[in-house]
Amino acid sequence: MSHHPSELSGGQQQRVANARTLVNNPSIVMTDEPTGNLDTKSRDEIMDLNLDFNRERGTTLIIVTHDPEIAERAQRHVVIRDGLVVE
Repeated sequence: MSHHPSELSGGQQQRVANARTLVNNPSIVMTDEPTGNLDTKSRDEIMDLNLDFNRERGTTLIIVTHDPEIAERAQRHVVIRDGLVVE
């Protein structure tokens, strides 16, 4: 809290960005690689937080990821290849 954004690590900046996204209790959250710069433990914590918001508050999450482990945690999958929905 007492640090400027430039004084935080990339992972810390990403966690702050996720917190800022959820603090106003939005009905929809759209994210592009929300865990891309995080270590495995932090990645799992952020995904747990996002999925808790989905279950407890009904927040719709739209997550773009190349990480198959993150994709596995989603209720629905849409695969896009070369700009076309393929699955």
